[in-house]
Amino acid sequence: MGTLFPDEKSENPNGVQQLHHQNDVDAGALFVLKSEGSWMHCGYHLTTSIVAPTLLSLPYAFTFLGWTAGILSLVIGALVTFYSYNLISRVLEHYAQNGKRQLRFRDMARDILGPRWGRYFVGPIQFVVCFGCVVACTLLGGQCMKAIYLLSNPNGTMKLYQFVIIFGCFMLILAQIPSFHSLRHINLVSLILSLAYSVCATAGSSYIGESSKGPEKDYSLKGDTENHLFGIFNAIAIIATAYGNGIIPEIQATLAPPVKGKMFKGLCICYFVLIVTFFSVSVSGYWAFGNKSEGLILSNFVDNGNPLVPTWFIYMTNIFTITQLSAVGVVYLQTTNEVLEQTFGDPKSPEFSKRNVIPRVISRSVAITISTIIAAMLPFFGDINSLIGAFGFIPLDFILPMIFYNFTFKPSKRSSIYWLNVTIAVAFSALGAIAAVAAVRQIVLDAKSYRLFANV
Repeated sequence: MGTLFPDEKSENPNGVQQLHHQNDVDAGALFVLKSEGSWMHCGYHLTTSIVAPTLLSLPYAFTFLGWTAGILSLVIGALVTFYSYNLISRVLEHYAQNGKRQLRFRDMARDILGPRWGRYFVGPIQFVVCFGCVVACTLLGGQCMKAIYLLSNPNGTMKLYQFVIIFGCFMLILAQIPSFHSLRHINLVSLILSLAYSVCATAGSSYIGESSKGPEKDYSLKGDTENHLFGIFNAIAIIATAYGNGIIPEIQATLAPPVKGKMFKGLCICYFVLIVTFFSVSVSGYWAFGNKSEGLILSNFVDNGNPLVPTWFIYMTNIFTITQLSAVGVVYLQTTNEVLEQTFGDPKSPEFSKRNVIPRVISRSVAITISTIIAAMLPFFGDINSLIGAFGFIPLDFILPMIFYNFTFKPSKRSSIYWLNVTIAVAFSALGAIAAVAAVRQIVLDAKSYRLFANV
């Protein structure tokens, strides 16, 4: 596994070019994680990776939690993740100032906890989570395309897997964008789109809730005691997925040196958009549909094939969602691209030489093909959502940042920050374990309806 330890003096705008001459630099760091971005670019990347269409599942999470616990969970999630991501940023800045700039999550685990943690725990978990997000984006993109198709052609015969393949072909093109930094303009558009479909979801829910078209409002919690209990932890996994990122070090790696303070500004952009979108969609969706909120709130806009809002409005909202999904998918593909580039690329050859372009195109195309096949075969977005949150985002975003900070800065055991970090890590370790059990249980319960390439 290649490592990258640039000297602190090389933290200048020409840092990437200087890195090319180091013996231990790998092609993944050199070509995919180019350190050329500004704090605003960082804000665009952060917003795309967090404020994604998974937020449209938040009203569904409220059906298991109710008003008070639902809103409280959103507030706690926002506070803990904002704090957590700033802790990771501070650790990364600390190492950069000491001449050991870390560009990847597994680099942090290796240097802070030991090589085995990076190679056998953090690296694999992050890879599976990020690739799982690519699969989920491809699946959801196909579902949104199918929704548009059925509205315009109710008796249409095209199947879900066909739309998944169409979306996968679009992702195949975007996957060839060479570096994370190259996505900055796409991710600015993605930020605008996330606001656009959130406004549409909020307006649509409010319109239906005010009219006589919507269902009778019922906010009672669903299921018996056992199902309700597991539902709570399933909802926590959904919320963790919505707030999850899993690629903070890779995003910070795109910043041009010196990096100090830039990540905090980027996070402020992200969390402004996050608060506006998460809370408006959650509150309006649950208010309008109560415990009948679907796994994707846009599904509530159609009742037995009859649109409850103007058809053009549903088209527009789905198009915004589909377009942003492609940006989210390609952002989470960057960790896969980095691993592929590190494996097959040659840092001593130019980035766009035949030696690097041919394996890059082939390996990325194979990765997208695999993700598209998985999405077409296993079209169960809600269950995938919960599982990713429980097994991936909770450890990466709610637990490891606290451990990294305490190991790096070694705060006094009498200090409040030490015990705050320990409390958060222990609490979310327990929540993550229970949420994982709940997510697996839900898959087992739903397994009887699972069919490969199902047209759901």
